[in-house]
Amino acid sequence: MRHRMKGNFYSKGQSFVILLLILLMTFSLTGCGTDQTDLENDGVKDTRMITDCAGREVEVPVDPQRIACTCPEAGYALAMYGKGDRIVATTDGMQRDVLLMEMYPQLKGLSIPKKGGAINVEELLRIKADLIFVKEDTISNEAEMEKLQLAKVPVVVVKFTSMDDQQFAMEMIAKIVGTEEESKEYQQFYQEQISMVQDRTANIPDEERARVYHSTQEATRTDTAGTLAADWTKAAGVINVSVDQDLKFIDGDHYASLEQILLWDPDYILANNPDVVGYIMTNEQWKSLKAVKNQQVLPLPVGISRWGHENSLETPLAAIWTAKTVYPDLFTDVDMTDIIQDFYLTFFDWQLDEATIQRILTSQGMREAKG
Repeated sequence: MRHRMKGNFYSKGQSFVILLLILLMTFSLTGCGTDQTDLENDGVKDTRMITDCAGREVEVPVDPQRIACTCPEAGYALAMYGKGDRIVATTDGMQRDVLLMEMYPQLKGLSIPKKGGAINVEELLRIKADLIFVKEDTISNEAEMEKLQLAKVPVVVVKFTSMDDQQFAMEMIAKIVGTEEESKEYQQFYQEQISMVQDRTANIPDEERARVYHSTQEATRTDTAGTLAADWTKAAGVINVSVDQDLKFIDGDHYASLEQILLWDPDYILANNPDVVGYIMTNEQWKSLKAVKNQQVLPLPVGISRWGHENSLETPLAAIWTAKTVYPDLFTDVDMTDIIQDFYLTFFDWQLDEATIQRILTSQGMREAKG
């Protein structure tokens, strides 16, 4: 503290002593402040609250470094946001995605802590996960949640059954890993491409719309209302013949009978498993279908994941490809090669060669078979 003296000046000795005291006080205060901060933060990570896809308020670490992905949706998002190197646990399905493994080869040997619906908490502790992304079935299992709570690993649900839900999920994940700008760019691309497709197909009369059967993994496994596939096929301007129909529900999936499919007699059959294409085209029971006769049983492309699948983030690409495939005259200016090249370069910083683009479009060799 400075003291004013008579005559408005200090003696040299007084000035030196006062200056020394000021310096000592400054260093002392600075040191105390630093020590206090260190004590408060010692061993404690900063956290923030987020709302996950199940509407739960979850306290998560700021900038998590070791993330377990027991649902592929989260893994694909982290790869897109350039954070794939933070994944310390994955799924069997992700490890079979060829392009993803080329981008992040270290994922191939990672732990798979969720098998048969149960999560191995001891494995999460061993790999020192500081955050875990899960499907909604995990939080509905009280025993699983009790184990995770004891392990003190924050649990974040990733779920989407519509395109709006999907965009929310991608934004949520971006907030957690600090990639909000990348998320905005993805959202803009998503919305622009879907709007483009919807605008071009909007005036097609219902009786002229292509009727499409979407096979998911198995020949008779298909879509129902309230699913992501129901949403993006509608955006593509097609009639998805299985939506709003009475389907069999088995172990969480929906199936159509062959008799139903024969009655629907779709113009196109789109399969996200290329093996199903060969099965349908060569099976005597399917040969009377219009799509089979016209050789319009087609595999959906496969990039980072199977386009249009329930956990794929390449949804806008699936909508564009489908609309261009069934309404080619409306999309003569759309070059799928260019779109694919730009998408993976922009969002994954990955340059694709011509051969890989053709493999994506034909879905050949892009996903390993189950072991």
